[in-house]
Amino acid sequence: MIQLEHVHKRYGTKLAVEDLNLTIAPGELFAFLGPNGAGKTTTIKLLCGLLFPTAGRVMIGGYDMRTQGDLARPLLSYVPDLPYLYEKLTGREFLRFIAEMYGIPDATARERISQVIESFSLEAFVDDLTERYSHGMRQRTVFASALVHNPKVLIVDEPTVGLDPYSVRKLKDELRRLANAGTTVFLSSHSLDVVEELADRVAIINHGKLIGCGTIDELRNKARVDGSLEDLFLTLTLPQPEDQLAPTSEGLRP
Repeated sequence: MIQLEHVHKRYGTKLAVEDLNLTIAPGELFAFLGPNGAGKTTTIKLLCGLLFPTAGRVMIGGYDMRTQGDLARPLLSYVPDLPYLYEKLTGREFLRFIAEMYGIPDATARERISQVIESFSLEAFVDDLTERYSHGMRQRTVFASALVHNPKVLIVDEPTVGLDPYSVRKLKDELRRLANAGTTVFLSSHSLDVVEELADRVAIINHGKLIGCGTIDELRNKARVDGSLEDLFLTLTLPQPEDQLAPTSEGLRP
């Protein structure tokens, strides 16, 4: 459902993403990790068609985002880390606006809006102006809007920021339900406990280069780390003194 083929992205003299290759299947919950400045945001913008690669191809559902973006974009939804709403609309009006943007027929739109309101427990505030919403209420509403048109690909960036524990649990359950139903979920997050619980596979990027991709167990074996995803992430991404690069019993970089 998602393919990145030898993707490079350059900003002037800076190479933000270098020769990135990924294939992500329908129904996979895929986590994309990296330190700040590693190239995660650039990759997400490439997936959404907000940027085009300097070289290589980005494919969504078999469509090239550069040349067939009009066919690819209806297949996906993007939930950014900072949720944006039109503050003079109620939550329900915003959901209707999104449904109209995708050309969803009225009867179907009403049904889908009711479903996402229930899924994200918006009933208590969905008819209030969104300018009154807390960050968590905004985040839940934006998530709901992203699912109105039943996307085949859902791209989410730091989805748990500002959510209370109950909302985090609901969100995790919803992401797993979507993947089980066949939606490809591309998740970028610094909440490694959430990733460890949910992800089918994990990719780690650093300095624009993919340094690991696979199940968490596969990455542990590759890096010779017997510990949490946090231990694994730090081992692969933190600078290592030259005298520590050789294999040890604790496991270092592959």
